[in-house]
Amino acid sequence: MKNVEQLIVSLLLEGQEIEVGELVNEGRKTYFKYYPKFIESGLEISPFKLPLMDEIVTPDIDVLDGLFGVFYDSLPDGWGRLLLDRTLASKGILPNQVTSLDRLSFVGQAGAGALIYKPGKASVFDLEKQIELDTIAAESKKILEGTASEVIEELLYLGGSSGGARPKILVGWNSKTDHLIFGKENLPEGYEHWIIKFPTSTDAVDIANIEFAYYQMATAAGLEMSECRLFGGDNGSSYFGTKRFDRIGNNRLHLHSAAGLLHDNFRLSSMDYGHLMDAAFRLEKQVSAYEKVLRLAAFNVFAHNRDDHSKNVSFLMNKNGEWSLAPAYDLTFSNSAHGFQSMAVAGESANPKIENLLELAAIFGVSRPEVIIEEVKTAIAKWKTYAKDSGVTKTSANLIGRIIG
Repeated sequence: MKNVEQLIVSLLLEGQEIEVGELVNEGRKTYFKYYPKFIESGLEISPFKLPLMDEIVTPDIDVLDGLFGVFYDSLPDGWGRLLLDRTLASKGILPNQVTSLDRLSFVGQAGAGALIYKPGKASVFDLEKQIELDTIAAESKKILEGTASEVIEELLYLGGSSGGARPKILVGWNSKTDHLIFGKENLPEGYEHWIIKFPTSTDAVDIANIEFAYYQMATAAGLEMSECRLFGGDNGSSYFGTKRFDRIGNNRLHLHSAAGLLHDNFRLSSMDYGHLMDAAFRLEKQVSAYEKVLRLAAFNVFAHNRDDHSKNVSFLMNKNGEWSLAPAYDLTFSNSAHGFQSMAVAGESANPKIENLLELAAIFGVSRPEVIIEEVKTAIAKWKTYAKDSGVTKTSANLIGRIIG
């Protein structure tokens, strides 16, 4: 396999494609340069670590696969990476032979958010052999369509039980016909972009129901979340699904995780909710950003969502360059690898409490933080109601209730 040497990065926002710049691989380093015309647009795709400048630059850290965080965010997660590596292995290509630019070229136009990648003129990459994510999905499974229950069962059988990060698929769902289509970026009329998750072999049997109960509890606590629902299988199983917030119809929004935005190594993070508050305010330029982050922090602390690392929080940018905190996602009962809160609260990660949340609020001048905290606690106090309504087993409901009650 000959590696990709150059990629052209473009931004596809609300149907309009704008060329952003070029990524070039030289030796063991990746370099980037903005195109002058994009600099003139004034759009900042990553204002903190990759501001607009007429220079050739390289990342200041290596932890994000040697990429600037904004491009790292385009790479698939653990499940998508597993599918890609298996596809490459079937073609005799080892994962260590593949560079970050290779992986971005495989993503092509199929990644999250609005960034797309095309091999440049200087690349020796064979376009006819390019494997995009939809092709990977096709080689791993088949392009499937049918009723929701029919598709879900077959996809679970074909790939849903693999280890690693929780398996997930990107689908189009028609709410009027309960019809799913799989493997299409541009959906026909009546369909919306959704993500459906599958359990791993170590997950509780009611993991989907638990996450759906947390969705109901979080929205009751005042958090903004994209619409979620449970998809049913023929055997009675439930699978958690959420509407994609980086898509409005077939139009895209630019997506940037907190990890990518701040170049945080989310696997060994030293990030605090204070850093997230600061970033949110600098992007949104409104004090309400502080309140949104405080509410998220309070929910994760009291609901025992300890896997709240910086990759699980994101920001969105529209075609006008306006930023906002993305709807909350991946909210569920969880533990981190080390047992602490993944994102510290005013320096406390072992066992953050109300005092730490109040200290965080005081640092940033949040007015009446007690109201936000009380609203969150009131919603969480109704856990057993949400659990029952969502089909959570009594065993799981009681276990979680003892910890968050």
